[in-house]
Amino acid sequence: MAQTDKHLPKLLIVEDDPGLQAQLKWAYEDFDVTVVGNREAALAALRADEPAVVTLDLGLPPDPDGTTEGFAVLDAIMALKPDTKVIVASGHGARESALQAIERGAYDFYQKPVDIEALGLIVRRALNLHVIEQENRNLAMRAGDDNTVLGRMITGAPEMVKVARTIERVAKTNVSVMLLGASGTGKELLAQGLHDASDRSKGAFVAINCAAIPENLLESELFGHEKGAFTGAVKTTEGKIEQAHGGTLFLDEVGDIPLPLQVKLLRFLQERTIERIGGRKPIAVDTRIVCATHQDLEAMIAEGQFREDLFYRLAEIVVKIPALAERAGDPVLLAKAFVKRFAQEMNPQVKGFAPDALAAIDGWGWPGNVRELENRIKRAVIMAEGKLICAEDLDLESAEEGDSDPLNLKSAREESDRKVIRHALARTEGNISSTAKMLGISRPTLYDLLKQYDLQA
Repeated sequence: MAQTDKHLPKLLIVEDDPGLQAQLKWAYEDFDVTVVGNREAALAALRADEPAVVTLDLGLPPDPDGTTEGFAVLDAIMALKPDTKVIVASGHGARESALQAIERGAYDFYQKPVDIEALGLIVRRALNLHVIEQENRNLAMRAGDDNTVLGRMITGAPEMVKVARTIERVAKTNVSVMLLGASGTGKELLAQGLHDASDRSKGAFVAINCAAIPENLLESELFGHEKGAFTGAVKTTEGKIEQAHGGTLFLDEVGDIPLPLQVKLLRFLQERTIERIGGRKPIAVDTRIVCATHQDLEAMIAEGQFREDLFYRLAEIVVKIPALAERAGDPVLLAKAFVKRFAQEMNPQVKGFAPDALAAIDGWGWPGNVRELENRIKRAVIMAEGKLICAEDLDLESAEEGDSDPLNLKSAREESDRKVIRHALARTEGNISSTAKMLGISRPTLYDLLKQYDLQA
């Protein structure tokens, strides 16, 4: 490993070719460079050095002629330190490998043979973005009033900020995006945010829940129909796809589309034209497709319930949305936003939460995610008899937090400190004295921790 210089940004090079190793190592004098040649060494260096940027050759031993080992390293990096900017290089099936790498979280892709100068530009651009995103994450983790991303989603959790940054990045492209997450995690809100951040923002955002419409009506809803096409078709009607021309079509619960209709949807994605039911004239439609599901589509493909070719058309980029329980501090932040909105509409005397309510919100597992939280807050606002909502109004039981898989001991300690401090700040409305008392530490110690972790009351 290279000698550590704490003043230089860290770059990890994962490459098994000795000649290229030496060439790359000396090309980055403005980085603290570590060079390794296999998965085990790469993960050891990742844990020890926590590099900002990684260049990763997909063809690593014991699979130097394939991509299996390289993708295994990429997956491990994204699991351990997802904010790392990974630049993947390969000569194997460039386009397919590039799409797969980006989908798995890579920052960029570079096809071999390597041009050192061009790769250097990508590495330095990745470092600049890493610095900017770190500043954004620090801001997002502060327990202030402005915790919105994508213009409308409230969050202070790094996991959700990462999702938002991914959405912002892919929004400017025209690729199809699939949002995967449990019910109630905010998939439609993210889809709307993607539309708003795209070049199609002036067009329509058209959403349809494929699970909420009877099978015999779904085709008409999507593709429209001509007058007289069937009993009750008294006029020509545009379908949702046509309505989204120039904008974005959001297909929620896309896994519920029946197989015969999947064929017609696939044809549209291939040809970008539709025919209304009862019509014979092809209609060109320019729309960007965003879809969402809570189902395991790969399992459905194996069972013959979902077309594999349609899946790959819809899932050019896949974004996984964490459950609310995995987003430390967010339940309290969201609860405060909901109580403010619902109190204004339904019960103006309600001003906030009692301490036992905040503790209950913070400790609950939220199996129904944001939708469950919103419903409980709405009910509590209606039922509350005083100015503060108490735990009884929420009808919640306590729950223990789950374990996480830390990058290393130092990261585990920092993650634990940050999480506990964010929880306490959220509960005490940022009051330093109350937070210090809740944490069992002095005010000076709390100030030192806030400075150390770049948190703000």
